[in-house]
Amino acid sequence: MDKIMNAAQEYLEKDDDSKSKQQQGYGQSLPGGDKSHGGNYPAGGGAFADDDDDDDYRHAANEASRHAGPHGDKDLFSSVLSALTQKKEQLRNEDIDEDDAVKKHKKFFGGDDDDDEKADDKGLGVAAAMQALKMFSGGETGGQKQSQGGFAGLAMAEASRLFDQRQSQGKVAEGTSKESAIQQAGEMALKMYFKSQGQQQSGIMGLASKFM
Repeated sequence: MDKIMNAAQEYLEKDDDSKSKQQQGYGQSLPGGDKSHGGNYPAGGGAFADDDDDDDYRHAANEASRHAGPHGDKDLFSSVLSALTQKKEQLRNEDIDEDDAVKKHKKFFGGDDDDDEKADDKGLGVAAAMQALKMFSGGETGGQKQSQGGFAGLAMAEASRLFDQRQSQGKVAEGTSKESAIQQAGEMALKMYFKSQGQQQSGIMGLASKFM
């Protein structure tokens, strides 16, 4: 995982002005405190909660909609999260292509997008999930405790923003839908979450050190 870890260090060391320019308004930080998640998750030390029941996923739809703002659709997020609950065991056993994850995140969030290549749903989803993890590792979630549903919801919100941004530039591949990009982001986020379980380091930085 050295490549992803090195990439994380590179991203986190960039100053705020550079980060704001690169994200072009669609990767903004969440406000601090309980406003960032509507009070759905208890305050804590930044570790993911073990609560993975369906209620957690329902709350995550509200969180995703709030974070995505005008780019989000609560009903769409709810539908995708509902589908994810049926795939958790499958995703738990799937591997992550680390090189591809780094490449996609650099392309869509790191300023490496200097061509006219059109993005597909997988690329958008992977990049969005990596961005969500970067936000957690950078302390941009108000220091609140997170659940797997909350993490997936944030990744989905980032995918929704990213899809709209790419579509406005005419850089979305034919046949790629917003729903499919959001689905891919949620799936990637859960893969990251499951891979982080059992590690000695806990919390957000533990997750980041596992994949970045």
